[in-house]
Amino acid sequence: MKKNIHYTIATKDLAAHLFEITLTVAAPDVDGQVFSLPAWIPGSYMIREFSRNIVHVRAEAQGKAIPLQKLDKHSWQAAPCAGPLTLHYDVYAWDLSVRAAHLDQTHGFFNGTSVFLRVLGQEHAPHVVDIRRPEEEACRNWRVATSLHELKARRYGFGTYVAANYDELIDHPVEMGNFALATFKAHGVPHDIVITGRVPNLDMPRLAADLKKVCEAQIAMFEPKSRHAPMARYVFMTLAVGDGYGGLEHRASTALICSRADLPVLGKKEMSDGYRTYLGLCSHEYFHTWNVKRIKPAAFAPYDLRVESYTSLLWLFEGFTSYYDDLTLVRAGLIDEQDYFKLLAKTVNGVLRGGGRSKQTVAESSFDAWVKYYRQDENAPNAIVSYYTKGSLIGLALDLTIRGQSKGKKSLDDVMRILWQRYGRDFYGDGPEAGRGITEAEVEALFDEATGLSLKRVLRSFVHGTDDLPLAKLLAPFGVILADDRKEAKPALGVRTTKDGNDCKLANVYEGGVAHRAGLSAGDLLVALDGLRVNAGNLDKLLARLRIGDTVTIHAFRRDELFSVEATLAADDAPQASLSAQMKPAAAARLRAAWLSR
Repeated sequence: MKKNIHYTIATKDLAAHLFEITLTVAAPDVDGQVFSLPAWIPGSYMIREFSRNIVHVRAEAQGKAIPLQKLDKHSWQAAPCAGPLTLHYDVYAWDLSVRAAHLDQTHGFFNGTSVFLRVLGQEHAPHVVDIRRPEEEACRNWRVATSLHELKARRYGFGTYVAANYDELIDHPVEMGNFALATFKAHGVPHDIVITGRVPNLDMPRLAADLKKVCEAQIAMFEPKSRHAPMARYVFMTLAVGDGYGGLEHRASTALICSRADLPVLGKKEMSDGYRTYLGLCSHEYFHTWNVKRIKPAAFAPYDLRVESYTSLLWLFEGFTSYYDDLTLVRAGLIDEQDYFKLLAKTVNGVLRGGGRSKQTVAESSFDAWVKYYRQDENAPNAIVSYYTKGSLIGLALDLTIRGQSKGKKSLDDVMRILWQRYGRDFYGDGPEAGRGITEAEVEALFDEATGLSLKRVLRSFVHGTDDLPLAKLLAPFGVILADDRKEAKPALGVRTTKDGNDCKLANVYEGGVAHRAGLSAGDLLVALDGLRVNAGNLDKLLARLRIGDTVTIHAFRRDELFSVEATLAADDAPQASLSAQMKPAAAARLRAAWLSR
């Protein structure tokens, strides 16, 4: 029988943001047990060095101190000893994100990758976690939200939880606090909504009703006959803050951050832009339950959390998820066709704005995520393309291609279902397909198999090419017009600006634009335009009084040095795409209805 690995986690000091963890190994390695903390967390492709937050660590066995040797930046080895061996260590938790751990007087949150050392050689044993109730008065009404299986704890209570192995342990984040809670069932599966943070007049019934529609639409897409969800229970965990946005997927939950202004308000039934964005985020992370948490690239099966794991398939796992997140909203009846086309147009404009799309393919972007996409600098728009946004447009283009060539008989949905049946449904099972990821070659073959079409050439063109996608041509048979809405040319500098106090700072200088040709750079502070002061809010107004072809003098600071340049204004080349639907012909309307409905 496997012997359990046992952890306790407690709040040591709320003001110092410290978790205290003990880890007990009943039968340590006779040659000296090695422990290691992951360097990255699945779903966020950057080395984050979580071990830097371990404040100190010590070991003991049978009441005696056991020497620990540090092997590398995230690994320790205990001297040989008879068990049980216990480690005691503190973790600094002050990362207000979905990726790590955070602790103060208002709440506690942690991902297992930030707090649970891995016991090398015993990863497949059951892992038990005792989540201790804080002793501070400020925490008297705290509860626990997690999708971990309860062992001796009650639902939402402190106590012991269990995971079948280490991989499962670190895939169930934990939220502790005095949170708002609602529960609904999607095709019979209970789903919890947990909202931490001050949110006056939060309309939880509406949020539960809307998320139910999202979840049921996605469950039905992957399992149209059985309506069987891949998890026994699911938890949406949201931290509401003044200004924030982000999400990270897990196998039976998601951790989210949003602005409290984005959440629905009692008595207000309109669909605000912020609430639509929040629902899209929830939809995105929920879709990952299938696509990347169970259907995985071969490089992630299994994860190696010590080093980078390279794959050229993130355009499928993140890009297609980004395609389906907003598509689900319209299919679920939460937004209408016109709203969906506005969201698509925004994505099209975002992709076309960056010159990096002509230099990097989405396959290359996927592979280089570790050093480029997740480490973007001021030159990123000129150098890289997003496998999220262009990947979502590739999903759209392939969906339209398949529907058009098959006359509506097949779609990208069929591809996703075969991916699910072959690679995802039994990923965590015991059968011959358990734990198997998909290769790029298998992806290409599967598209043809799922649709009965020959798609290798077009797939390679989209994924391994840098040409703009032929979206206008592909949308036309669906009665959708993709147009350029630039009604009149306006002068522009070809920059993106941000506020620096009351100053106007250049955040990005687009390659080939007026500012680039004049010698301006990202980080420069604009001071004056033709002798008129530039501040954080008036650049567009100053430019509006000028004409294309005018030569202007621009004064700016680079670091602490004032300089001036001459610039000849050119037309703003920022894309202004729009999508609109035509009611006729009827065949196009039918194709469009099938695409945008369940």
